[in-house]
Amino acid sequence: MPAAPSPRPGAASPDARRPAADPWKVDLRELGRRAGSMRDWKKTIPAPERWGIELIGVPEGAPVELHLRLESVMEGVLVSGEVDAPVTGQCARCLEPLSDTLHLHVQELYAYAGSTTEATSEEDEVRRIEGERLDLAPLVRDTVVLTLPLAPTCTPDCAGLCVDCGERLDDLPADHSHEVIDPRWAGLAARLADQTDSAEGSQPGSTRTNPEEN
Repeated sequence: MPAAPSPRPGAASPDARRPAADPWKVDLRELGRRAGSMRDWKKTIPAPERWGIELIGVPEGAPVELHLRLESVMEGVLVSGEVDAPVTGQCARCLEPLSDTLHLHVQELYAYAGSTTEATSEEDEVRRIEGERLDLAPLVRDTVVLTLPLAPTCTPDCAGLCVDCGERLDDLPADHSHEVIDPRWAGLAARLADQTDSAEGSQPGSTRTNPEEN
């Protein structure tokens, strides 16, 4: 039998040309379409992009743990289970970095193409199965973003920053304060300070120059 031709130098292998499978898309061929069929689906997948809002979110590439059950029903596939997603961000009061893990519950119906649910729902009202796959990323992303606080804090009672010096109040002594002068009296305070300096300069032992001696 003739030997298989050797690949040309520099030629890409068929596997290299094949695009990598998206780990967030679930192949449903094993589940099948028989109503009542179930499959447990547990994986840890990196977040494909940053999911979040201005001050907090799931970093791109962070490990997201999925503990899901896929159930075949008449209209599609019901996805339910738990999601653990790490988040990082910045405290809205003191601007310190913070981190936490969200523990979320998800439940969503993915409709088959041509099903009654798919036909009677607006495009943004129901998630759809694409061929033999369903995409979990939009479901998890939306659940994460809707759960995040608009103003995250490092602790529930974070006191924020001192408005005068900008230091974190929780790191300062309880009696921390600054002398505050009403701007309307600032000029008078400066004149009083000058008079005080002049009085100290005229005390015994101080040297003053007599204009008549010049």
